[in-house]
Amino acid sequence: MGEILIAAIQQELTDESALALQSDLTEMAAAGARGVVIEISGVEIVDSFLARVLSEIAAATNMLAGRTVVAGMRPSVAITLVEMGLSLRGLETARSLEDAMALFQGQAGR
Repeated sequence: MGEILIAAIQQELTDESALALQSDLTEMAAAGARGVVIEISGVEIVDSFLARVLSEIAAATNMLAGRTVVAGMRPSVAITLVEMGLSLRGLETARSLEDAMALFQGQAGR
């Protein structure tokens, strides 16, 4: 949507597909995107590898003057991440895709 990339993940990702997502989003962010929204409401499990990939996407986007928002995280996924001691550094979260887009709209006036 404009300068915002939206990636909706509708199923569990294999390690290979997570790496492909990382590569694709990083390339597109380098082309001038202002930010990335990763919608994960269809994901039931986030393991340490996927958490690391999401953090690396955020780091790359931040280096390119953008921001990364993860939208639609299930409460069970958030609880699991906390219990595993994992943090998603550099990522912001939003309850829904609409809330994530509102974060970017609020940024436009700055």
